[in-house]
Amino acid sequence: MIPLPSDASVSIAGRSPGLAAGSVEAVVTLPTFKRPQQVLETLSSLKAQRTGRRFAVIVIENEAEAREGARAVLPLFESGEMPGMVIIAHQRGNCSAYNAGWQTAVLQFPNFKHLLVIDDDEIAEPDWLERMCKAAETLQADIVGGPQVPVFADPSHARWAEHPVFAPPYRETGRVPALFSSGNLLVGRNVLAAMGPPFLDLRFNFMGGGDSDFLSRCAQKGFVLGWCAEAKVKETVPARRVEADWIRARSLRNGVISTLVEKKKRAGTPLAGFKVFAKSLALLAASPLRGAIRLARTGSLTTGLYPVYVALGRVLAEFGYTNEQYRQPEKN
Repeated sequence: MIPLPSDASVSIAGRSPGLAAGSVEAVVTLPTFKRPQQVLETLSSLKAQRTGRRFAVIVIENEAEAREGARAVLPLFESGEMPGMVIIAHQRGNCSAYNAGWQTAVLQFPNFKHLLVIDDDEIAEPDWLERMCKAAETLQADIVGGPQVPVFADPSHARWAEHPVFAPPYRETGRVPALFSSGNLLVGRNVLAAMGPPFLDLRFNFMGGGDSDFLSRCAQKGFVLGWCAEAKVKETVPARRVEADWIRARSLRNGVISTLVEKKKRAGTPLAGFKVFAKSLALLAASPLRGAIRLARTGSLTTGLYPVYVALGRVLAEFGYTNEQYRQPEKN
């Protein structure tokens, strides 16, 4: 049995009246932090879902003081317009928010089969929920990812859509060997029961990568991963995120996360640390050639530099380097 969250870490701000929790088949978790208008737009897209499945939404407010997001969405739940509940995750950090939402889902909705995740800077297409659930059933997959289609605040930035930082890892629906992001995700209740709380490692709270680590551990346990190319969400990309220093920081961070996740994966095996470091050095040595190939293929210097920065981030992680991009969200 998963224990109740302590009062100090999670509290319920409100819920829809007459919520028939036992009949809910799918739960959508929606973490939010200082984006009251955007979270309303995300909820609007969830309200417009075309599905016969009974679903509920859990909004996780991760700004425990001002609670702008919670205040914005509570009327929708308390009026019954949106089925579900609003909770406060009092511990800052994206892993803390996800853990609070997922644990609350397990505790409050005893019979759901699918848990879905969407972020507060994303808009779900009308068939998103149905397509994700259907893909899980058709592929017999325990976890399903879907594309986060970038929508740039400045339309002239659309050329960035194919940069590795923004492009989806797969193009076709089917089973896949790995998933990396929780921005558009379905997780089976059976997975949550097996993995147990805390689901995401809090060491990744402000760096990101807790989702990648969780998904890696799930794959290690033998859970089947799938991809649904048709279940799209549109992700708002502010102009800040196409600036050179942000792209560079995100690329380095991806390398750091890669090393940390691989170290956890290899933990307990002979020469684990040496093998991870040796792989990082090999990737760094090969990165100029890999970058040159990308440059020749795309004509983009920034895309060409991506494998160099990722490999460098992997090596820097060995010396304690971290890049906590979420520590100062106003700069992210």
